[in-house]
Order: sequence, then structure tokens, then C-alpha cells
Amino acid sequence: MLRPTAVRVEALCEYELLVKFDNGEEKRFDVTPYINGEWYGQLKSFEYFKRVSTDGYTVVWPDGQDICPDELYCLSVPA
Repeated sequence: MLRPTAVRVEALCEYELLVKFDNGEEKRFDVTPYINGEWYGQLKSFEYFKRVSTDGYTVVWPDGQDICPDELYCLSVPA
């Protein structure tokens, strides 16, 4: 069975995302554990973090950072 895909995303305070999936579920995902290193470290800038969008599959940022779709769905909690 295919994992639900992200169809809408909103950046919340505290580096969380509100993600709506194509199955109608809305979940919250904590990005904090991912914000380290040079590449993902760009997400520390909340102005940059807020530029998150969906690509019809998962969440992405302008410079190519993304979250594995399985992690995005499985590690999110109900909103």
C-alpha cells in the first residue's frame, strides 16, 4: 500500500509543520531533530523554514531540503 502524500503544508512556530495528506489526515511534524549540519542547518532561519512547500509527494524547501515521505507520515502526530 502506498503511503499518503503531502498535499498542503504550513510552517508553525517551534519548527513544526502542519501537513495535510491526500487521505484527508492532518498531522504535525517536528522538524527540530533534522536541523543540523550545513545543509539542513539552513532551516534554523525561521524565514527560510517558512518557505516550505509540497511537491505533490512530500515537503521541500527552495534549496532542495526535504523530508523522507515515510518519515513525514509515520513520525507525525494527529493535529
